[in-house]
Amino acid sequence: MNNLKLISEYQSFGGKLGFYSHPSSTCNGEMRFAVYQPPQAAEKPLPVLYFLSGLTCTEENFMAKAGAQRYAAEYGLILVAPDTSPRNTGIAGEDDEWDFGTGAGFYVDATEKPWRSHYQMYSYIVQELPALIAANFPIQPEKQGIFGHSMGGHGALVCALRNPHIFKSVSAFAPIVAPIGCPWGQKAFSRYLGNNQASWLAYDASELVKQLGYHSQILIDQGTSDKFLTEQLLTDVFAQACKAVNQPLNLRYQAGYDHSYYFIASFIADHLRHHAISLEKL
Repeated sequence: MNNLKLISEYQSFGGKLGFYSHPSSTCNGEMRFAVYQPPQAAEKPLPVLYFLSGLTCTEENFMAKAGAQRYAAEYGLILVAPDTSPRNTGIAGEDDEWDFGTGAGFYVDATEKPWRSHYQMYSYIVQELPALIAANFPIQPEKQGIFGHSMGGHGALVCALRNPHIFKSVSAFAPIVAPIGCPWGQKAFSRYLGNNQASWLAYDASELVKQLGYHSQILIDQGTSDKFLTEQLLTDVFAQACKAVNQPLNLRYQAGYDHSYYFIASFIADHLRHHAISLEKL
C-alpha cells in the first residue's frame, strides 16, 4: 500500500474510519491522515471530500468532533482529513508558538529557510495526498471536493481556486479569507514565504477569486459571535471580491455561533450535501 501504515481503525455508521501514516516525499518526513470509508465503498468507487483543519488541530479533530461520518454514509462520500503540518522535523522553534510551525502549516509551500525543507503543505494537499488516496482507496478521481475550517478554510479555498480541475466543489467554515490583511496570515506568510509580498498573493483567497474565479458556487458559513471575525477572518473582504467578479457565493452568517466544532457540527450536514450535489452532477 505505498508504505501506508494503518495506525488504528474503527467501525462508524456502517463504514470504517482509519488513521494512517506514510513517509511523505513532499514534506520530507512522516505524515498522518484519516480516511472515513462509508458502507458503499465496499461495493464501488465513490466521490472523495478532503477536510483541512485549523490551527493546532491534527488529523483527528474533525473525525472526532464534526459528526460528519453520519452524512458521509448517507451521501456515499469518502472523507479524508490530513494533518495540519509536518511534525517532529527537528527545525528549531517549530513547537514554540501555537499559530506558527507545528499545527500551523497554513497550506503553503514554504520558500524560506529553515521551513522550506519540510513545510510544503500546499503541494502535499494538491499533489501527493490525492495521488496516495487514489492509489489506495476506492475513489472516483474525477469527483474530488475540498472544504475546511479557519486556517483550513483558507487552505481549501486556495487549493480549489488554483486547482479547479482537481477540486470540483469547495466550502468553508469561518475561513481566513484575506490572510495578507490579518495578523495570523502576516505572521505565517512573512516567515514561510519571506518579505516579498507579491508571493503572498498566491495564497490569498480574496486576491485569487478576483484573478481566477471558480466554476461553481462557494459555500461559506460564518458565526456572528466568532471572536476572530473582525481581526483575523475578514469575511467581508472575500464577499466584496466575489461580488466584484460576479463569483457565485452562498455566504451564511449564523447568529450567535462561535469558532468552535460545536458550530461546525451544527452545519456539517449542509456542507456534505453541498459537495454531494456538486460532485453528483459531474
